[in-house]
Amino acid sequence: MTAAPTPLYLFLDEGGNFDFSPSGTRFLTLTAVTTSRPFLWDAPLAELRYDLLEAGLDIEYFHASDDRQAVRDRVFGVIGQFLPRLTADTVVLEKAKVAPADRSEARLYSDSVFWLLDHILTLSPLITGQELIVVTDRLPVHKKRDASEKAIRTTVRELLPADTRFRVLHHDSKSCPGLQVADYINWAVYRTWDRGDDRSLRLIEPAVRTQLDLLGGSAVRFY
Repeated sequence: MTAAPTPLYLFLDEGGNFDFSPSGTRFLTLTAVTTSRPFLWDAPLAELRYDLLEAGLDIEYFHASDDRQAVRDRVFGVIGQFLPRLTADTVVLEKAKVAPADRSEARLYSDSVFWLLDHILTLSPLITGQELIVVTDRLPVHKKRDASEKAIRTTVRELLPADTRFRVLHHDSKSCPGLQVADYINWAVYRTWDRGDDRSLRLIEPAVRTQLDLLGGSAVRFY
């Protein structure tokens, strides 16, 4: 009997916010890290965290926007060891280009999810019998969590055959190294677009397959 193929994992992370006031972010980003087992970065990231604890830093888990630059450099160093094992794709939305009538959080999230998953599943199609497992950070508000899950499920059902097995999981990123990797890559892409600072992106660029501005149609890297 032939063994079932290893599931395809998508770890999703968002950047920016849905605030369209002057105090809101300029961009929204949604990044997916596509990979399969084994997750070789788990042990090195755990070792790094304990190294930092022993050096006097209280690190519960890695989160790029909160971590010091010295910590980021070391985390990117770990991720850089495993670039052949992952692929990252990002959709970028410049909020000022969104028409006022289209600024609903549910609409923007659904559109971003659809484009991103459609693109990924076109370039990395599931093989017969392969399961898709989508993992997102656990959102603190149940209403938003339910909306994000609905958007993902609706998109997957539309894009894949009816008998395809898939699951959508919401985990605390502190418990999931895959989500921490997605967070770091998404942060690097967001910082490039928002500040023109691509120092971190250059460290992991070989794994970044797509950065596409949904409204502008331009791409920093697209193949």
